[in-house]
Amino acid sequence: MAKIPGNEQLRDSRGRPLTTLREVNALDKAEKERIYAKLIPPRLFEMYAVSSATFCGRDGERRVTFIAPEGLGLLRIEVRGKPGDRDIVFFLDIADTHFRQMELAFCIITDPHAPRFNVDVDSDGRDNCFATLGRNIPEETRAMEAGLFPNQTRRGLRMFNEFFPFFERFVDALGMEMIVAEPLTYDNAIRYEKYGFDYLTGRRLMLEINEGFKPGGTLYRRLDGSTPFRMPGMEKTVRGRSWAIHDGILDEPWDEVRIYKMVGACAGVNTFPEREREEVPS
Repeated sequence: MAKIPGNEQLRDSRGRPLTTLREVNALDKAEKERIYAKLIPPRLFEMYAVSSATFCGRDGERRVTFIAPEGLGLLRIEVRGKPGDRDIVFFLDIADTHFRQMELAFCIITDPHAPRFNVDVDSDGRDNCFATLGRNIPEETRAMEAGLFPNQTRRGLRMFNEFFPFFERFVDALGMEMIVAEPLTYDNAIRYEKYGFDYLTGRRLMLEINEGFKPGGTLYRRLDGSTPFRMPGMEKTVRGRSWAIHDGILDEPWDEVRIYKMVGACAGVNTFPEREREEVPS
């Protein structure tokens, strides 16, 4: 039963209830694409003159790709401004869990016209898997100076706040009660707090980080100017803290942070109440 007021159980064209991605993926291509298209913010279709019915631009070329294999409970949506573009404007990766939850693995919404920073590759141009296989320090420095957060290759479109209500209603329409995710960076965790998430694991770490960055704290003292990512004053902002953490300022790796949201509810968690309000993108 749906939790969000006015929402209804998702059903296929025959009126049968749908309760998992796996069940949606079993539908014919046209029907499941019609269902999944509702996860794409309408403004994105308008911005790039893409038909929400055919998923093609004015030139007739397809702009939207749905990867929804029959027999599997996962979905990937890719929207490109132009066919063949290196970077994806809208990227969504979600999956069923074994506990009837929805995992929000990735949601990236990027401005393809903004300057690009090659933080996603190492100095030899190889994919660095979110900097886990090597960092591109010059590009990271340029990205930080341009106001980006760790792992951002381009400025975002500030559209997550439009996407998330559609996503939550979709999860609710499947009859699921919980969304789970794993924030890859500190700023991601803070952003998810804004949307009502709480912590399955990692709350202790988040609170310790906040204490550590307060004047006199361990992390505060480590902002000694030894690298561009550890400059005094960075403790005051989400972006500054996130870059310092990305630079390895913690005593432990950024890992094992898992978050959840109960559909239709807001946990009210705020582990950085003193932050500058403009720092977390929507």
